[in-house]
Amino acid sequence: MEPTCRLYLITPQVLPPGFPDLLAAALDAGDVASLQLRLKDASPDAIKRAVEALMPIAHARDVAFLLNDDAALAASLGCDGAHLGQTDGDHEAARKLLEGKTLGITCHASRHLAMQAGEMGADYVAFGAFFPTLTKETVHTAEVELLAWWAEMFEIPSVAIGGITAANCALLVRAGADFLAVVGAVWNHPEGPAAGVRAMNGAIAAA
Repeated sequence: MEPTCRLYLITPQVLPPGFPDLLAAALDAGDVASLQLRLKDASPDAIKRAVEALMPIAHARDVAFLLNDDAALAASLGCDGAHLGQTDGDHEAARKLLEGKTLGITCHASRHLAMQAGEMGADYVAFGAFFPTLTKETVHTAEVELLAWWAEMFEIPSVAIGGITAANCALLVRAGADFLAVVGAVWNHPEGPAAGVRAMNGAIAAA
């Protein structure tokens, strides 16, 4: 049986040396539904090189490969889809561009933005931040009730993001999150990324 909540892994903003090996070890350690390449300050050429290095590692393990922020680049590089923030271009144009591929939309803590994204054809909506996070500045804080409301009202999957760890994720799983998006919980795990994936999957299963 497929787990009801799965791990959605996001790369560090700057890839450390030897990252392809770290990624392979992480993906081999347990269930990961998708990998989002999130290199905020990288040039299109650097992103292209990263996609060429990392996407085959994900695909060899049946992990979907998504690109952050840029639907056109995601389409041109053959990614499985894109994740867009509220200010990342025209979402409707991105939906057409990524026909048959995954489009995820950041909806912060807003029911209205999430319903808009759903009507426009998003494949998932992302809510957060649920907990304090060092990965990016927290402008919007989401309540756990938002996940429960969405799960009850809509069939489009939800992704919870923001400061999620093995220690605090149970509430989100029980509320109905379909995916937990993590960065630090895996890449900054004291025993390495593989241990981070194992810990997250263990916590999801235990919730």
